[in-house]
Amino acid sequence: MTQPEESATNGARRRRRGVACAAAAAGALALAAAAAGAPAGGHQLAQPSAVANVSATGAHIPFPAKLPPLRQGALVKVHLVLKDIEVEIAPGVKYLAWGFAGGAPGPVIHVRQGQKVQLTLTNNGMIPHSVDFHAARIAPNVAFKDVNPGKSIRYTFTAGDAGVFMYHCGTKPVLAHIANGMYGAIVVEPTTPLPKADREYVLVSSEWYLNGDGLKTPATLSMGKARAVQPDFVTWNGYAGQYVKAPLTADPGDTVRFWVVDAGPSLNTAFHIVGTILNRAWVNADLTQYERNVQTVLVPAGGGAVFDVKIDEPGLYPFVSHSFASVDLGLVGLLNVGNVGGTMSH
Repeated sequence: MTQPEESATNGARRRRRGVACAAAAAGALALAAAAAGAPAGGHQLAQPSAVANVSATGAHIPFPAKLPPLRQGALVKVHLVLKDIEVEIAPGVKYLAWGFAGGAPGPVIHVRQGQKVQLTLTNNGMIPHSVDFHAARIAPNVAFKDVNPGKSIRYTFTAGDAGVFMYHCGTKPVLAHIANGMYGAIVVEPTTPLPKADREYVLVSSEWYLNGDGLKTPATLSMGKARAVQPDFVTWNGYAGQYVKAPLTADPGDTVRFWVVDAGPSLNTAFHIVGTILNRAWVNADLTQYERNVQTVLVPAGGGAVFDVKIDEPGLYPFVSHSFASVDLGLVGLLNVGNVGGTMSH
């Protein structure tokens, strides 16, 4: 080959590489824009036809905090379908989220220690997603890998560790995927039963970072706010203050158990119930031992803990993070003991 022919061939190769690199860069930019909730190249995010957690009359439907029944059988099959959804995250505030099984948070999964969990993730969204279970001891490069739009993945793990654990999307940037609503809780009951509880509730704390007020048009993610940890709302189970308007309930003398996960993506939760003491606290969701009669317990981002409380006197008892900046942004609910009336100032 002569020198001019070699130069022409090399030039063609460089041009082909340049086109490929440009295409890859365009794809990366589109993905990053989607992750940030912004249009990419004029392409808008999918606009859901209905708000996932709002009734036909426009009323907010509270996330069911009651612990669901224990799943039976040696093998528990869980199918999470990822959808781009519109949700309400505070009164009148709409947000375009990415939801596991149609919600944010995703459904609570309740299994027994030692059961096998067969997880299927179907991605009906617009960009790659994945699902990372903190309860699983499994090779993440195999099980937690990205699933392209229109595709599914299936893996099985043994729920060998008792506790309450987070699950979430682990696709980069993870900050964006969790902040967009891709998180949930799995409760793994120990083989040796815990002390009897009369009521059991699951609470998942999380943050929302908005690029607008979400009133006239749905908001999307502000990555700038998320990186600076400047949330617009901090919530129990995805909606600011929802258990103030629709309190959780108990009778006087009931032992109430709270299974608490902090989904973050960045803030810790200092769990506290105003007006009482936590009778038992399984810190870091270590169900082999518990602390007695404590006032406040840290639940770190990505962590979990379990709390028992027995309240004899009727009243309204707020459950909060004692980091009160979070309370101001919506991380507050009420436990109504004895079906009392009135309101609470907290």
